[in-house]
Amino acid sequence: MSSARTAPQELDWTLEKGKPATLVVPRFEGTGEACAWLNALLPDIRTALQRYGALYLRGLPVASVEDFALVRDVLVPQRTPYREKATPRSSFGNDVYSSTDLPPAQSIRMHNENSYTLTFPGLLMFACLIAPEEGGATPVADCREVLRKLPAPLVERIRANGWTLHRSYSEHISVSWEKAFATERREDVEQYCSENLISCHWDDEGNLRTAQRRPGIIRHPATDEEVWFNHMAFWNSWSLDEELRETLVDEFGADGLPFETGVADGKPLTRDELDTINTAYAEATVRQTWQPGDVMLVDNVLTAHGRDPFRGDRKIVVAMGNPVDLDECRPTVPAAAGDGGAA
Repeated sequence: MSSARTAPQELDWTLEKGKPATLVVPRFEGTGEACAWLNALLPDIRTALQRYGALYLRGLPVASVEDFALVRDVLVPQRTPYREKATPRSSFGNDVYSSTDLPPAQSIRMHNENSYTLTFPGLLMFACLIAPEEGGATPVADCREVLRKLPAPLVERIRANGWTLHRSYSEHISVSWEKAFATERREDVEQYCSENLISCHWDDEGNLRTAQRRPGIIRHPATDEEVWFNHMAFWNSWSLDEELRETLVDEFGADGLPFETGVADGKPLTRDELDTINTAYAEATVRQTWQPGDVMLVDNVLTAHGRDPFRGDRKIVVAMGNPVDLDECRPTVPAAAGDGGAA
């Protein structure tokens, strides 16, 4: 039996500018030995995660989905279902998914996973099974820092009003409502929306449109730190490539885009405000180049994540867990259907 398993050493996190807190782990003979080592160090790992928001573990013997699931069961023991699906991803079974199936040339902006749901994962765990030839990092941004970097007038607007999300479901330009809600029955969708403070209606062609208000600024349930927590920049039409935005508006109309966000005071988010949010994310963003076997643990409340474009094969898997109820996070405004009122 190796000393790495029987006598865990004090964790020595490398804090390099522009990169997440990183730990090169000891060499293990197999996944079981690595899991025993991680289990012995769980209190230290949880303390570090609340401090840094994201932890990069380099050198774990994670070469398959099965290896990943074993490590997941140690680091993220309580699973969270994937609700209100918004982007394509593959399921590998055992609650392990591809991080995303979006085209490799497309970057994915910073967001907190499922920030628009009433219960969301408190923890995310990513792992690299195949590293891309170029690019493809999973950047992360400390949402405490993002909030500090944003101008006070914008912060106060969100603090007082929250943000809105409008979705138009279509299998042509986004996910269909059947895939998003994992059902083929309209009544199931309507019941889910009613129970989860989402307004919904069907247009003449049978397409679904929904609207919901969410707070945008919350507090971490354990540390009580205030964070910027939303999908405002991620899904705002100003974040789209200009030519694509004009094409979508021409084709579907401004109110028929697959996603649109705004401030719940009824005033549109301006392009300058959107640029300000994206700049705050960029200034708070760190990244590490993936290597096979790397694992990244992310506190989904403290930290937003995204994806860089890449070339070559890339297989990054993800699992979600430790569910958190929005009401546990002292939201500055309550969640509501539509733009703030009753459905």
